Formats: sequence, C-alpha cells, structure tokens
Amino acid sequence: MKYIDEYRRREHVLALADLIRRESRKPLRIMEVCGGHTMALRRFGLHSLLPDHIELISGPGCPVCVTSRQFIDQAIALSRQPEIILTTYGDLNRVPGSSSSLEQEKARGGDIRIVYSILDALTIAAQNPEKQVVFLGIGFETTSPATAAGILKAQMAGLFNFSVLSAHKIMPPAMAALIDQGVNLHGYIGPGHVSTITGSKIYDFIPQKYGLGVVISGFEPTDLMQSVYMLVRQRETHRPAVEIQYNRVVTREGNLKAQQLLEEVFELRDDWWRGLGVLPQSGMAIRTRYADFDAGKRFSVEIEPTREDKGCLCGEVLKGLKKPTDCKLFGKACTPSDPVGACMVSSEGTCAAYFKYVTIQ
Repeated sequence: MKYIDEYRRREHVLALADLIRRESRKPLRIMEVCGGHTMALRRFGLHSLLPDHIELISGPGCPVCVTSRQFIDQAIALSRQPEIILTTYGDLNRVPGSSSSLEQEKARGGDIRIVYSILDALTIAAQNPEKQVVFLGIGFETTSPATAAGILKAQMAGLFNFSVLSAHKIMPPAMAALIDQGVNLHGYIGPGHVSTITGSKIYDFIPQKYGLGVVISGFEPTDLMQSVYMLVRQRETHRPAVEIQYNRVVTREGNLKAQQLLEEVFELRDDWWRGLGVLPQSGMAIRTRYADFDAGKRFSVEIEPTREDKGCLCGEVLKGLKKPTDCKLFGKACTPSDPVGACMVSSEGTCAAYFKYVTIQ
C-alpha cells in the first residue's frame, strides 16, 4: 500500500477484525502508549470491532499530559520577567498551572508566542537581540532531536540570547514503571514516532524481563488492527516479542544521526511523570557544556508552590487505571474549552479523545 486511503480501506479493516475474532481466545489487555494512537483508535472507532475480551487501554504517551505542573509554574514565572520572550507549542499554552496558565499570562501582557518549531524561536531570538528568548522543550524522543539541533544551531549562530527550558523525557522507563507498579497488561502497542528515532531495540527488555509483547504500530486503521492481531498471535502462542508493524518507517536501529544529536546535547536525569511519580533516568537534561542554553540554569525565578486540582483523575487515566468518563469533572467542570487537567487540553490527550469521539452516556 502506498496511499493513505489504502490504509483506511473498510474491507481491509473488517478482514483484520474477522481474523482477530477467529483467532483470539484469551483475555488480552493492550496499552497504546502513544497519544496519536489513542486519537486514531477513537476517531475510527476501532474498539467497537474487537471482541469483548480484548481491552485497549490508553497510556502515558501524551507529552503535554505527563509534563509536571511545576514545569508550567516555572514557565509562568519566566514569562513574568520583562526581559524574556517565552516561546511554546500551542497545546502547552492552555495547560493549567497552580494558579494561572500561559494563556492567562499572555492576556495580562506577557510576551508569550506560539511557535510551530524551535526554528521559529531561533528566528525570534535573532530578531530581538535585546531580549532573552526561552523555548519550552517538551516531548519524547520524537521531538527532542529537534531541540538538540536547535541548541547546536543557536551556538553556531552566536544566539546567546536563546535558551531552552527542558522537560523532555524518554519512553522506556515509563513502560517499565507501569508494569512494576502493577498495571495489569498483556502487551503494548509501541509508539510509532518515538520508535522512528530510537528503533525497536529499546523495547527488548520488555519481553525478556516481563514476558509482555510489543508491536510498534503505524497510525492508520489497518496499521492498528494489524498490530492488535500481531499481539493476539503472540498471546495465543505464548511467544511475547518485539515486532515492527510500522516497518515502512521504523527499523531496529532507528535514526542514528538523531540519536547522536541527543547524546551530544542531553544527558539522562531522574524526572517526574504525572501519574507515575519520579522515574529514574527518564528525563533529558541539557549537558553542562551547553549550560549557556539551559534556561533552568540561566534564570533564577521564584516558583509558587505547586498545587494539583482535587478531583482531577489525569494521573490515573494516564496509567490506564481509570477511564476519562470515570472522572466527575469530565464534560462538566472540565471541557476542551475550559480544561482542568492536561489530558483534556492536548490534542493527544485521552480525555480530549473521549470528549471528541466517545458519546457520553
């Protein structure tokens, strides 16, 4: 298949659903790690094509959702500094902090600008040499190479009024933590975009240590249904393994150049994940040799004590322990236009997917 409509062809999807129903006998709980998969599964209604004993659970693969409220509070504190222009992706702009949001700070006069890439932030830095330009770097192995490249480009261009506040994370520690913390799973639908960078080899420990399968999937309906079928086969034959369904993009070794960029600019550190807590060696800190571009080290700002909203179930939703519809705030006090939790803000958030595609009973 070469074109998108071929990956969405109804007869292909239904044929895979029939194959799954005929061969699946054992209960199967599968977590899709990537927020893009969550959206695609809900958008195309693929859950409804599976037998009742196969359950698809959403995981912590939305970068905005797992970013800590303390990071938002720190970004807000930076945005209040008159010499700083804060640049950020759009989703992060609306995530609530402890007492404000970047969107509210912008309405109050803060110089906060939405960018589509770190290159936009570099352009702003070049155009405003009298200002300090801070870029909010969030996301997994998918987006962090671009941040690394941006820092290197800023250094080469002599843009020392540019820096990054990094909340970048890596995915494997979170996948291990879910199992270690007792989340009942039989396999993962592995993240397609992350795996493009990392390759499939980073998941080898999951079948070896935990006896669970991983199938790295694309984002179209036939991709996802085929991935479910591959996990069914692993479960029925007692052969958990790492397999690549998304082989038109993902390889075992991944993008070596991007991996070299990450190694050059970042080093691992312990980091906090919403729902999972502090996970060892799960975050990306900017190396000391690039400290001139580390906003966390360059700017000392007073950050207000972090407060979480009582009643918000984002943490449990991200672990697959609750569904968005289990939350009393869902669709009432918490909506995409007036979000309480990060899972309702992001275009990859589980609550946003449910609100958009699942009928509220």
